[in-house]
Amino acid sequence: MTNKKLILILNTSIITGICLILLGIYLHNFNETIEAMGVQGIIISAMCVAFGMVLSLPTKMYLTFLLVKREEK
Repeated sequence: MTNKKLILILNTSIITGICLILLGIYLHNFNETIEAMGVQGIIISAMCVAFGMVLSLPTKMYLTFLLVKREEK
């Protein structure tokens, strides 16, 4: 896998993670259906945020490592 393809995949992962985090915040704060579901609704919104963080944080660290490595050359 080339570096450009890997960077594209990681950027897509970051964007997907951020969208999931924003979806979880929206569901938790503004959606009445999730509020009516009670504990299950809270779990759904928390899972969106959790999966969003899993997708976005490690990829940011890896991309930073790639960029620093590229600048050294």
